[in-house]
Parts: sequence; structure tokens; C-alpha cells
Amino acid sequence: MKQEKIDRINELARKSRTPEGLTEEEKTEQAALRAEYIAAFRNSLRSQLDNTSIQGPDGKIRPLKSRKTEVKH
Repeated sequence: MKQEKIDRINELARKSRTPEGLTEEEKTEQAALRAEYIAAFRNSLRSQLDNTSIQGPDGKIRPLKSRKTEVKH
């Protein structure tokens, strides 16, 4: 992600803490920039995560990617 966008995220974060707050357009921009930042961060770690293995309680080693996560309600 370009530094200009990161700077804009920080600028919007500072402005959100002021008494004036953010306009609706700025809130939308902030949400889009944050989503883009998170996606870029995850993509930068993808190769590392793809090659990560975990060892289960039974001692077997398996790729992290094959681990299924359960959603608890």
C-alpha cells in the first residue's frame, strides 16, 4: 500500500477524534482505506502462512491451510 494512503488513514483517524468528527463521505473513505490496508497486510503474509504447519495434540504435523475452523454460535 502506498504511503500516501497510509498517511490519509492516519489523518482521518486523528480527525475522527476531534469534536467535529468525520463527514459521511470521510467515514466511507476511511472504511474503504482500512479494508484495502487489511487486504494488503494479509497478502503480504500469505506466502508465510501457506508454508506454515501446525502440530496437533496427537503429534501429527499438518499444513495450517488444511485446518478447518469451527464457528461457535
